[in-house]
Amino acid sequence: MNVTQPKRIAFVGAGNVAWHLAQALASAGHGVQAVYSRGASSREALAKVIPGALPVAAPDFRAMALDLVVIAVPDAALIPVAADLRVAPGTAVVHTSGSQPLALLHVVEGARTGVFYPLQTFSKGKLLDLAEVPLLLEAQDEETLRLLELVAGSLSNKVYRMGFEDRKRLHLAAVFACNFTNHLLGISRQLLQEANLPAELLQPLLAETIAKATAQDPFAVQTGPAVRGDDPVLQAHQHMLQQHPRYREIYALLSESIQARAKIEQIRH
Repeated sequence: MNVTQPKRIAFVGAGNVAWHLAQALASAGHGVQAVYSRGASSREALAKVIPGALPVAAPDFRAMALDLVVIAVPDAALIPVAADLRVAPGTAVVHTSGSQPLALLHVVEGARTGVFYPLQTFSKGKLLDLAEVPLLLEAQDEETLRLLELVAGSLSNKVYRMGFEDRKRLHLAAVFACNFTNHLLGISRQLLQEANLPAELLQPLLAETIAKATAQDPFAVQTGPAVRGDDPVLQAHQHMLQQHPRYREIYALLSESIQARAKIEQIRH
């Protein structure tokens, strides 16, 4: 990672993303000076784990000499939060969303605006090394973009410039790869719990599935009853899901999608 001159930073938001980014920036030598969030307990908890950071009760940073303000809040809150934010002229302000445009920060008067999107899933209780996490950057001008690259380079070896349209497509792909996969893992764990079977039995299977899917084209290495056209097994599985009609719908839809994709693969090869 690049070594850069320490920057003076404040955070708006104290959720999962802010929790990890703020601590990582502080560990990289930057000065995280202030944390604001609507919940007093949240901002105080985050400020407490960062030496020198102060919890503030309003998103007004005009009296602070800051290089960067990071807005790390849910997408639905971005517009109202940005509208309430106050910074000194020339301060860089970024949001961390993969699915929202840079342009919505235009309401922050006097700010140089950008996007600082970490392509990762964050949970407060899970330690995370950002060194290999892709950081996707966009900014209104080259000077601001270089500032973001310096900050990002102090955290990660994988720093990329990426515009909104590509970032939005990447975010969509990430939802399939992460959020939907996690939900399916939750379903599998629930089914095992209901059968009084240990979840760790799936660990070798999960490890091999991920290893194979990242090393090769996932469609080309698809296995299971759907791709084999094993209708008796498919029907038996759906019958077993009678007590979970929503899971049964998911099973049927995914099986149909696998079979449709298998036909395409057959034509290609």
